Amino acid sequence: MNTEHSIRLTAAKDICRDAGAMALDYFQRLESLTIEQKGHQDLVSEADKNVELLIRECLAKHFPQDSIVGEEHAPDLGSSPFTWVIDPIDGTANFLAGIPAWVVVLACVQEGQTILGVIYDPIHDEMFTAVAGHGAFRNDRAMAVSTSTGLSHGSVGIGFSSRVKALNICQVISELFNRGGVFYRNASGALSLVYVADGRLLGYVEEHMNAWDCLAGQLLVAEAGGIVESQDADQMIANGGRVVVGVSSVFAELQEVADKSFSSIVNL
Repeated sequence: MNTEHSIRLTAAKDICRDAGAMALDYFQRLESLTIEQKGHQDLVSEADKNVELLIRECLAKHFPQDSIVGEEHAPDLGSSPFTWVIDPIDGTANFLAGIPAWVVVLACVQEGQTILGVIYDPIHDEMFTAVAGHGAFRNDRAMAVSTSTGLSHGSVGIGFSSRVKALNICQVISELFNRGGVFYRNASGALSLVYVADGRLLGYVEEHMNAWDCLAGQLLVAEAGGIVESQDADQMIANGGRVVVGVSSVFAELQEVADKSFSSIVNL
């Protein structure tokens, strides 16, 4: 691992841990939070906003020339070739309902490629990390995707948002059942992607994800031995896109499911 990436990984882990501590403090006093509705089934709280501000402040201190893109605040454009992509709390609906299935997400992109991903689950104190070309880790122990041999030997995560047609996700579920599979949904795409990387799920399918939800998780899956649809990270930052990942035994089938189920029009 080169020095530049090593420095960024160390900083990203520390930043995510601090951000996770702040988010966990908010989670333990949900009754006091101010909550806004951004759209249908799309909530944001002062916790999301303030956790992102903390991450931004830490990144600006460590890497003042880097660009920063986050879910809750306007982009900060820098002069270096690196862009940080933040989701302060992925799984906000879970978070606000008191459901312990949410994570802090941080990715670093260079020239269209995700070079670093960190996803931190404060509830279970699980830190998932990956640097391109150097493997994926949970709490510094190497991870690997499942060795299951087909859809009938595990669960596939699915995601859904109001940006796409509701009927399309019904088609995904039907296709999975017809192929002997079952689906899993936890309302946090980043956490589901981590579960693929850690061998807990066979794959993950979603018609449209934003970059802050998926870039870190996609890198983790790839570095843990899974297969990820090829994408330009800069284009994902600009427009988002569909996400299909999986272990080698099911990836082609999941692509077929996505091709059959998803329209080409996203309701942005």
